[in-house]
Amino acid sequence: MTDHARVEYDGQTFEAPIVVGTEQERGLDVSKLRGSTGLITYDPGYANTGSARSAITFIDGDAGILRYRGYPIEPLAEQSSFIETSYLLIHGELPTREQLRGFRDQITHHTLLREDMRPLFDAFPPDAHPMAILSAATSGLSTFYQDHYDPLDPADVEVSTYRLMAKLPTVAAWSYKKSIGQPYVYPQNALGYAENFLHMMFAVPAEDYHVDPELTNALTQLLILHADHEQNASTSTVRLVGSTHVNIYAAIAAGISALWGPRHGGANQEVIQMLEEIAAAEGNTASFIARAKDRNDPFRLMGFGHRVYKNYDPRAKIIKNTADTVINKLVGDDPLFEVARELEEAALQDDYFIEKKLYPNVDFYSGLIYRAMGLPLNMFPVLFALGRLPGWVAQWKEMIEDSETRIGRPRQIYVGPTERDYVPISQRS
Repeated sequence: MTDHARVEYDGQTFEAPIVVGTEQERGLDVSKLRGSTGLITYDPGYANTGSARSAITFIDGDAGILRYRGYPIEPLAEQSSFIETSYLLIHGELPTREQLRGFRDQITHHTLLREDMRPLFDAFPPDAHPMAILSAATSGLSTFYQDHYDPLDPADVEVSTYRLMAKLPTVAAWSYKKSIGQPYVYPQNALGYAENFLHMMFAVPAEDYHVDPELTNALTQLLILHADHEQNASTSTVRLVGSTHVNIYAAIAAGISALWGPRHGGANQEVIQMLEEIAAAEGNTASFIARAKDRNDPFRLMGFGHRVYKNYDPRAKIIKNTADTVINKLVGDDPLFEVARELEEAALQDDYFIEKKLYPNVDFYSGLIYRAMGLPLNMFPVLFALGRLPGWVAQWKEMIEDSETRIGRPRQIYVGPTERDYVPISQRS
């Protein structure tokens, strides 16, 4: 097997070295292509372009494999905690008991927001989308810690990591409270990460509130499953913005904004809306499957298929059982869950979906769990952002520490007008 590929153009020859990853993934190093030939690569959506060498997450979409730092997602989702998984992603290894305790304690004792931030939440209109508040408040956090956000100072990076991990759940919960007109609930250091967030979300000052352990477990699992997913749109945004050496708060805020889009973090919201549409049609899944197969019908089955996975999304396999447990406990018989089950069963037995490898993805079931917890649709991407935070931090940190990192600056193929003469406005008809 050769260790390079050859490009011949206009009498010139360029040899692109083959870059090989630890899982035998192969890519062409075209970093010197333009300087040698004047050519650039054209790859809309970057589907065939590797932007970095990364040691964080491995995905084999054909085999349905997802690993964090080499560890399969299945045992992490079943046995790990979100804090432990976050440590693994950010630091590269599973922590010792002492390391985990120190990491958890630092996060626990940074959960409070500065009181100066309360007016920021109050300034938003009642119907403000929680993702807008989350992004703005995350960027705003940087203004309180201007002496500790140098991206090239390891000590500043460490304390910023603690602050982001600790404060983002508080910001998220307060954005929800703002949207429903309830008082903000302060964090409680005696509670675990997911439990504390759920308490801030649903507790009120007028009465005691105890978080159901099964909800805590379900949310913890969802956070772990969403913690990182390689170079997706929001992660690539964090890396691109971070390559300018802006502070980490601004880079994470940019990632939150990217995640807000319905084609990314809002996908599970669209699943719920689709299931509601099917349920309103008396649960006639067969007709909707027929519509999905009709090229002339704009209807699409949301929650099926994935840009990377051409097999069953391993996260969906895990989350399906969790959805069953949570929904049965909290709401009993849920018409939408029954429609989801029928839809999945019918689609997985249909030759059309089998041939196109359209399997359920994690969004297909995560929205049903959030809905069972009592969360409105506009909070779904916020929960996604909380889970993805340690992955964003890990990816940003890896990018900053990589000697090959350059400021992101994609090229383009210009297709506009060629040179034109300027015509004064008095002479234009």
